[in-house]
This record gives sequence, structure tokens and C-alpha cells, in this order.
Amino acid sequence: GMVGLVTGGASGLGRATVERLVQNGASAVILDLPSSDGPGSGSQSGRPLCLRSCRPLMSCPLHVTSEADVQSAVSLAREKFGKLDLAVNCAGIAVAVKTYNFKKDLPHSLEDFQRVINVNIAGTFNVIRLAVRAMGQNEPDADGHRGCIINTASVAAFDGQVGQAAYSASKGGIVGMTLPIARDLAPMGIRVITIAPGLFSTPLLAGLPEKVRSFLARQVPFPSRLGDPAEFAHLVTSLAENPMINGEVIRLDGAIRMQP
Repeated sequence: GMVGLVTGGASGLGRATVERLVQNGASAVILDLPSSDGPGSGSQSGRPLCLRSCRPLMSCPLHVTSEADVQSAVSLAREKFGKLDLAVNCAGIAVAVKTYNFKKDLPHSLEDFQRVINVNIAGTFNVIRLAVRAMGQNEPDADGHRGCIINTASVAAFDGQVGQAAYSASKGGIVGMTLPIARDLAPMGIRVITIAPGLFSTPLLAGLPEKVRSFLARQVPFPSRLGDPAEFAHLVTSLAENPMINGEVIRLDGAIRMQP
């Protein structure tokens, strides 16, 4: 009976999360770019799109850094499903560029660095700050619990590799704001948790040659393979169901520690 809002919900970790939520009896609103792969995400109208008229699933083409777009999605959740219990932030971008390319005498683009920070940190915070207003209107349960925010960081927040200055900084920012936001929202009974995935079989890795994918999989101690997005989704639902987990960052990585 929960109502969830999932950014980046048209593909990868976000899509797996949406599928698990719906399969387990929840309703879900997908937030993603109109150009993203996924059912119903190809609408170019910029307006909320009903994905399946008889199923507990809606779609909003949007950008997470837009206040109007995110507010529209939050309003859609309350309008169609009556409330908002859960927000899962999966939307994010990455670049792989060294701080300075001495062979080409070229510094890392400041514009690219700022874009990654803006989408990954500011976009995540934008969704949080607007989603919790709706959660604050929920009737609390016996513990006073009203809602839950689950963010997506990365092991790159701790084990950033060569060329990941922007990405690691952005994921580190998500890790860093988890506890203070959890403390901010504690009086309203809204929890905040962050998952830091390792190497997962997502569209980002799907484009790599099989030889490279196999090499990456072997770097994971156990199980020695790429993570399945369904395993990320499983953790999301487990966290949503466990009211004592709050203000925590959880690595989901098969014990990998990334090499330089």
C-alpha cells in the first residue's frame, strides 16, 4: 500500500526499484528524462504521463534539478494515489576525465564538473526537500513514522578512481548530507538512508565490451560478478520496511574496494 517516487526510474537501478515496488503491492511514480529508455518515458510533452491507466504506475518526464518538474511529480503522486511514503533517488550522471591532461595540456572542464555536481547533489537534494513536504502530511504510525528517503551514492564516494574527481565528489556529497538531513527530518518521523552500490549491470556498463565487463566482475571478491539491479531494489524495499535504519550509508558491493 505504499506510494513511492523513483528518480531515474526508466532504466537501471531505478527501473528495477519501480518493478519491485509494484510487484510487492506499492504504487509508484517514475521520474526521468523524456529521452530515457523505459516504458512511457518517450513523451516529449514535459507533462505528467499516465503510463498504464489500470495499473499503480505513473510517469513524469522531468529533470531532477527543476523545482517545477519535481513539484509536479510530487503533486501527481498525491493526486493519483493520495499520499507519498517513499522517495528513491537513482538519477545521476558521470564523466571520466583526469584533473589535468598533461599530454594535451588541457584541464578538466569546469562546466562538466559543475554539471555532475548539480545533477547528482543538487538534484538529489531538490527531490528530498520537495518530497518531504508531502510526507509530512501523512498520518504517523505508532512510532511516529511518516516517510522514507533512500538516496544512491556509489563506492566511488570512498574509493574514487583515476578520472572520477567530479563523480566521486558528487557521490561523496550525497554521503555527507545523509546524516544531517536525517537529523533535520527526525522530528517529523521521516528517515533518510543512502545506498552506495559497487559494480552493477546497468546501462552504463552494458555498453562496455564483454571482455571489460568480465574483468570488472572478477574484481568483486564475492559474489564475483556484477550486481543485479534487482538486488539493489531488494535492499530498497528492505530499508523501507525497517524503521530502525536511519541516517546510515550502506555499501552494496560484494566487498569490493576499487583500485586506483
